[in-house]
Amino acid sequence: MQHTADLDFESWVCPVPLRDTPSIVMGHGGGGAMSGELIEHLFLPAFGAAAAAELGDSAVLSMDNGSRLAFSTDSFVVKPMFFPGGSIGDLAVNGTVNDLAMSGASPLFLSTAFILQEGTGLSELGRIAEAMGAAAQAAGVRLVTGDTKVVDSASGDGVYINTSGIGMIPDGVDIHPRRARPGDAVLISGDIGVHGVAVMSCREGLEFGTAVESDTAALHGLVATMIATGADLHVLRDPTRGGVSASLNEIARASAVGVELVERELPIPQTVRDACSLLGLDPLQVANEGKLLAFVPAESADEVLAALRAHPLGRSACRIGTCVADHPGMVVAKTALGGNRVVGLPIGEQLPRIC
Repeated sequence: MQHTADLDFESWVCPVPLRDTPSIVMGHGGGGAMSGELIEHLFLPAFGAAAAAELGDSAVLSMDNGSRLAFSTDSFVVKPMFFPGGSIGDLAVNGTVNDLAMSGASPLFLSTAFILQEGTGLSELGRIAEAMGAAAQAAGVRLVTGDTKVVDSASGDGVYINTSGIGMIPDGVDIHPRRARPGDAVLISGDIGVHGVAVMSCREGLEFGTAVESDTAALHGLVATMIATGADLHVLRDPTRGGVSASLNEIARASAVGVELVERELPIPQTVRDACSLLGLDPLQVANEGKLLAFVPAESADEVLAALRAHPLGRSACRIGTCVADHPGMVVAKTALGGNRVVGLPIGEQLPRIC
């Protein structure tokens, strides 16, 4: 029997990081409450007047000629670099394209920056680069600039990628996290939690026999289809880090509205439910990479849903809830038993390095 004095407490990891930690922990990169606190209490005060006030997936920049550009940047550290249905290469392209698309923009140009660990195989890097090129061509965007750095073998873990993107926002489109209104229908374009479970399924020690493949995809074509309906799209968001839960909480807080979900309407595949049950995870907090959430006026919901379902990436789209005036800033779900449960903002990250 091991005595308390023999235990190495310094090596223990808390699954829910302490909020007052003096150092960076994995939870700070999870897209939940700890990420938000890092931005609000460290980065924004440090940046001061140089920081933009808006904190959406992309910044909207107004030009002198009246046109509007969307500008976004994102970094990818997914482990493993190759997973069922994709790789860090196509994920990096699709992720930034989607951030631009969530403001209604048509993506045009991307930058690519690589941080490579010494000892990484050139064949692996070649596969990643080819996946990026194929994803960029499929999305109709150009890779116009980039950078490469190498760190020693003890300072990295394979390949990290940063991509930044620029896109053009059509006239008349006004999509913003603060535009959600009571009465809006909350739509989702397809199954929840697929990407996160696909990555987790091939993590060392976490194999659970599921055949789920990542849903990574570029969504700007799907968004263009929604815009073409003429509906006044209020909010779009791709629920990546922190999953559906984090995205809905962020929108509810930004717009000072409540969100009411109906649990039986949530499109969670049985394979995702089984995997999350095995690992003790909440499917609503699992990352997605090829799905979007939409807040649209109730009178436009059926038309937008029909447009989503007519597109290959939105065939399983459905309505999952409603935006309400009650409990502003809070997301609740009506259970099968008729009760309500709070769907909270994740503190940190259920499983790190998922994107």
